[in-house]
Amino acid sequence: MDRTPVWFLRQAGRYMQEYREVRKHHTLVEICKQPDLAAEVTITAAEKLGVDAAIIFADLLLPLEPMGLDFEFQAGEGPVVHHPVRTAADVFALRTDRTGDLAYVARAIEKVASHFRHRLGIIGFCGAPYTLASYMIEGGGSRNYIHTKQMMYRDSLSWRSLLDKIVVVLTEYCRSRCRLAPRSSKSSTAGWVRSRSPTTRIMPSRRRNAWCARCSRWACR
Repeated sequence: MDRTPVWFLRQAGRYMQEYREVRKHHTLVEICKQPDLAAEVTITAAEKLGVDAAIIFADLLLPLEPMGLDFEFQAGEGPVVHHPVRTAADVFALRTDRTGDLAYVARAIEKVASHFRHRLGIIGFCGAPYTLASYMIEGGGSRNYIHTKQMMYRDSLSWRSLLDKIVVVLTEYCRSRCRLAPRSSKSSTAGWVRSRSPTTRIMPSRRRNAWCARCSRWACR
């Protein structure tokens, strides 16, 4: 690698007048779900910043919906999952066969790739299994991850099943996107796990997710 990569979670944001104009009429999730809009804000930001790669406009929580969990972004609150996953029955009810519902992200990638061709690289990202699990269990962001820890330590079978289901969905999600364009991908992990990581409960799924991401990147070289 001849350059040190610098990561911004999103290139497009409220610092851009063009983005603010789009947000006047659409929510963040609506932009993600409309390939023309997602591609537009991705392209505008990358060209305005003059960077080496365009970061696809998306959100970490998009895989939650095809798994059966509705969420929204509430002003001042961030993402809110309306029916948190707290029991074994909740975990059992989660779907893993609807990843195709996220095809709108792939269509946005196609549009961005067609626009830039070989002029810029394209970066995609997804949440690590623990990150998605914590949002699903807590019902949103958290400082202490109380409910997540309760499931992790008191119901390890449900915890492992939840992470396994998330990895299945993320694997197909990443592979479907990387077949189209991204030359790099990044997964993000919730804060608590960084400093006090119970490795036997988190790392197996983390390693599986990282392996699948590497396979996806190789496939699009």
